[in-house]
Amino acid sequence: MNESEIKDLKKKLLSENKNVYAYLNEGSEAEMESFAKDYSKFIDAAKTEREAVVFAVKEAEKAGFTEYVFGQKVKKGGKYYYNNRGKSVILFVIGSDNLEKGIRISAAHIDSPRIDLKQHPLYEEGEMGFFKTHYYGGIKKYQWTAIPLALHGRVIKGDGSYVDIVIGEDENDPVFYINDLLPHLAKDQVSKSLGEGIPGEKLNILIGSKPLSEGKDIKLALMKLINEKYGIVEDDFVSAELTAVPAFKARDVGFDRSLIAAYGHDDRVCAYPALRAVLESDAPQNTVMVILADKEEVGSGGSTGMQSEIFCDIIRDLSNAMDANESAVRAASICLSADVNAAFDPNFADVYESKNSSFINHGVVMTKFTGSRGKSGTSDADAEFVGYVRNLFNKEGVIWQTGELGKVDQGGGGTVAVYIANKNITVVDLGVPVISMHAPYEVISKADLYMTYKAFKAFANN
Repeated sequence: MNESEIKDLKKKLLSENKNVYAYLNEGSEAEMESFAKDYSKFIDAAKTEREAVVFAVKEAEKAGFTEYVFGQKVKKGGKYYYNNRGKSVILFVIGSDNLEKGIRISAAHIDSPRIDLKQHPLYEEGEMGFFKTHYYGGIKKYQWTAIPLALHGRVIKGDGSYVDIVIGEDENDPVFYINDLLPHLAKDQVSKSLGEGIPGEKLNILIGSKPLSEGKDIKLALMKLINEKYGIVEDDFVSAELTAVPAFKARDVGFDRSLIAAYGHDDRVCAYPALRAVLESDAPQNTVMVILADKEEVGSGGSTGMQSEIFCDIIRDLSNAMDANESAVRAASICLSADVNAAFDPNFADVYESKNSSFINHGVVMTKFTGSRGKSGTSDADAEFVGYVRNLFNKEGVIWQTGELGKVDQGGGGTVAVYIANKNITVVDLGVPVISMHAPYEVISKADLYMTYKAFKAFANN
């Protein structure tokens, strides 16, 4: 065979690694940059699941969505949202087809690893004031020391009223801090493993040092300031959800500004494009739905997690309202479980299997199975649905790739996909490749973000 014939045969038979930038024109690159700017505003405004719900509801109402109440009548073309306790939200647009044709579902989570305050957090020691904490989700504890932290959350007072708190995000705000040991005295610390160098009980947040009088009562002095500002007393911490998150803002990365660094890409980088796709769905043929769930980082339990019955309650309620069989609706529904994957990092190439890893700038990544080692804890999408998604993306010009979460025996992770599959809904994971996942400051590619948005748009409209 001559060189031309071999080239044609390769094109016909072999897989092609596609870089998104090879397929962008001037117009699509401008659209990508605009979307990235919108996303950066979202990721800065939604550092907790509560804030993400507030953002989603506000945008939904601007787009003509109204709040859904169980038992209400719905109409084709109607746009609705269900706010679940202020910590998760489900939005849907009723399609023109019979509901038994199935729902196009996108499901992402809006919680991220962080540092939560304990219920009795305030104390003083060594003439400094601190908050005791309990970390949330899978973190490398040492990464959270010696960085600026902001405090977010809600406090329910003794009289039942509440106050929302955000301190450390405005440039005029103070920030908070977790102490680390100076290298001059760290001989024993640095001899330990990374996981043991900073014990969880030492993730104590430094909050002040000024005494009330003559070097005494630092705790009382701090509580006095907190009470004057927010009207709360120490007992109110018992009924509070307060969390420390990095005080960093989203920033472009690199000379070419092709990447975005931010806290909480996992998984709000998937939540935002999935949300936008549903908000922009006008008169779809199939009913479309986006689920923005809580608690994924700790197992998806609780009333606002993906294992909650609220998801099926809404499908059941819609089925009753539209004279459809709920079991038939679920059996015909399909879902993109919107979650991130680990981008191949050449600095740590030994933990990846490069032939089956996702790469920066190669588009949205479809993950057929997650889990760990022997696929433990995964739903493992069926070949028919993978084929459907593959053909849809190719038809709609979505640049996509596949990926696994590292080498087979190296570790692994899970998503909400398995809980959706357990409801007899066909599902596969789809999302953005992330560098430094679960770090206080993660990195993603604008090109991959844009292709994820195009993927959810294509899915919602076909």
